[in-house]
Amino acid sequence: MAAPRDLSPKEIVAELDRYIVGQAEAKKAVAIALRNRWRRQRVPPELRDEILPKNIIMIGPTGVGKTEIARRLARLAGSPFVKVEASKFTEVGYVGRDVDSMVRDLVEAAVKLVKEEEMEKLRGRARDAAEEKILDALGHGGLGVGFRGAVRRVAGEGEGEEPGMTSREKARAQLRAGTLDDEAVEVEVSERAAPLLPMVAGPGMEDMAQGLNDMFQNLGNNPLVSMLGGGPKKRKRKLPVRDALELLTEEEAARLVDMERVTREALDRAQNHGIIFIDEVDKIAARAEGGGGPDVSRGGVQRDLLPIVEGSNVNTKYGVVKTDHVLFIAAGAFHVAKVSDLIPELQGRFPIRVELAPLGRQELVRILKEPRNSLTRQYVALLATEGVDLRIGEDAVEELARLAAEVNERHEDIGARRLHTVMEKLLEEVSFDAPALAGRRIAVDAAYVRERLAGLAADEDLSRYIL
Repeated sequence: MAAPRDLSPKEIVAELDRYIVGQAEAKKAVAIALRNRWRRQRVPPELRDEILPKNIIMIGPTGVGKTEIARRLARLAGSPFVKVEASKFTEVGYVGRDVDSMVRDLVEAAVKLVKEEEMEKLRGRARDAAEEKILDALGHGGLGVGFRGAVRRVAGEGEGEEPGMTSREKARAQLRAGTLDDEAVEVEVSERAAPLLPMVAGPGMEDMAQGLNDMFQNLGNNPLVSMLGGGPKKRKRKLPVRDALELLTEEEAARLVDMERVTREALDRAQNHGIIFIDEVDKIAARAEGGGGPDVSRGGVQRDLLPIVEGSNVNTKYGVVKTDHVLFIAAGAFHVAKVSDLIPELQGRFPIRVELAPLGRQELVRILKEPRNSLTRQYVALLATEGVDLRIGEDAVEELARLAAEVNERHEDIGARRLHTVMEKLLEEVSFDAPALAGRRIAVDAAYVRERLAGLAADEDLSRYIL
């Protein structure tokens, strides 16, 4: 089973730099936290369990990269990752999600991650098994029409074939060469049964409803379950060979996976490499001038969070998970509340605090140009699908960044998210007319930007543009 990647702190920061502009302090903090996990695995066993992760709290306005740093960190490390919003949790006894559900979500993410890795390893064997099923289906009940056609096309005449090849081997060669891709074939595939209990549970009951459904689904071929419409089902579908092959390959790979092994690995991965990102943590900070009302629930959520972050055992459908070595990254704008408004015990569980700086014009320019997934690259790629050659000049990028920074200063600062606003408004007409513009080149320069966004920059009431 593939372990999370071993990266040095400098390599981690370099990877993050490819997608996120600036915020060097935050990147450095998460890089050290991730590397410490690698170091902990190499510490003598008697000391390993005593080394706890140094949880991080990120402070900064919206749209400066807090969530993206955590998400990219988990992705490049191959770690299970979940993002939750603190404001959606409520104290036990209130209507809403309980904090234990974030750990259950983490385990689900770990199982999905490990299962996908295992299926990828088994893809070769699964493909062979799927090919056999396709060949059987093409020749079901004797030689089917598609199978006979394939044999006729290759009988003794196919290039690169070995002398004495059987009809089935010839058909397999054609299947692998893609010659049969458009042939219609009827195959039997599994379909996921509909939930026995419809998801109509109220807030806070989703986990219970899902658990009951999973329990019934796991009963498999129980007659009562079958009578109620549960259990695995098969149905025949007529598909082009290329689609049937992919569908059967996925099904065969899933069947070959040893789920017991996957579960063991996933639990270990969640416990020792999992990352939980708690956003909007400032929304559960009880402000000093509060007193009653929602603040009662805020304080309760903090008290419920405390044992999870400190380290406790949480029951999941895959087994008990210890949270002692899960890395927690909390984030919030903290415009109104302060970190000091959190209960002292919870503050103590987040010893690393980093402040993310607001984004100015130069940072916005870099965001538009440098990341691999930059907005300019996204729009160029989107319009290229319509045959439109979009060219965004350097001066246009500078002007877009200037306008976005100006609007952020004059109104609510939503950071890099403002770029989505200006880019969408800038290319609104081109996107709408793109089918009629196929084969044309659209050059976007500073004058083009000013012309299209003059109203946006001048309008003092930007409520209809603010995301």
